[in-house]
Amino acid sequence: MQQNGKVKGAKKRVDATIVNREKTIENYRYIVMSKKLIKLAIAYDFDGTLAPGNMQQHSFIPKLGIDSQKFWAEAKVIARENDMNEILAYMQLMLKKAGEKGMPITRKAFSDYGKGMPLFPGVEDYFERINAYAKSKGLIIEHYIISSGLRDILKGTSIYKHFEMVFASAYRFDVNDVAEWPALAIDYTNKTQYLFRINKGIKNSWDNESINKFMPEIERPIPFKRMIYLGDGETDIPAMKMIAYQGGKAIAVYNPNQRTTAGQKSKHITQELISQGRANYIAPADYTEYSDLVKVIHLCIDAIAAEVGLNNYI
Repeated sequence: MQQNGKVKGAKKRVDATIVNREKTIENYRYIVMSKKLIKLAIAYDFDGTLAPGNMQQHSFIPKLGIDSQKFWAEAKVIARENDMNEILAYMQLMLKKAGEKGMPITRKAFSDYGKGMPLFPGVEDYFERINAYAKSKGLIIEHYIISSGLRDILKGTSIYKHFEMVFASAYRFDVNDVAEWPALAIDYTNKTQYLFRINKGIKNSWDNESINKFMPEIERPIPFKRMIYLGDGETDIPAMKMIAYQGGKAIAVYNPNQRTTAGQKSKHITQELISQGRANYIAPADYTEYSDLVKVIHLCIDAIAAEVGLNNYI
């Protein structure tokens, strides 16, 4: 009888421990869900990061019936002969080629080009999945694009709605919505400027006064330590290097199709970024639910959540 009493007592203690543990877990979940969510930012290049190749080669260049390699080679020649920014060179050449074919470039035409944009696997539903994961950790994600590609083409893509802001090269349009002049050119060196705009909460490209004005670190909406940058190659080096230096996370991605020369070259470039200390992590540009890339992003989010939690004890 005494032994049975001991067994029953031990069982009660075990049951109580399980109940208390469950209550603790529930309390933790309540605290996470009820407290104000902390912001983090994920900034993406577009060409080669969210989509294969250059956006112009999927729509604009074929529409004009010109060879993609010849177009980009001509843009480089124009830049070299005129000591010109390469982004401005290709944007001017687009206007020239469209004019020669009698095809004025309009906002609507650009948007239509974006509608058929191919994306890497999993990109379509990635944003909802990653947002939900971050929320479960007490975080909310602001997504940004920083791209040398064209803003008005990006506006036509199926994923445009997910971005807090798209910083990309753009044209000035006339009263008939026809592109008449390059208004904004984003190249590999000035991508870092847009990371500072995100850091300071400046959601435009024109406000140079605020970007240069001193702002204490504690007042900045998204510290660099709560930023993740995804890019695919040499045009992302300054942005990746700066993010990593400032305590953020830089992820180099490459085309998952390794059967192509372009895919193999892409992987080689990203491996060099890791070996040179210019990026923190590397993964194929596969955004499906259980991919290596999504695992890396989850771990980066976990690290940010842990850092936020530890700050409560400072």
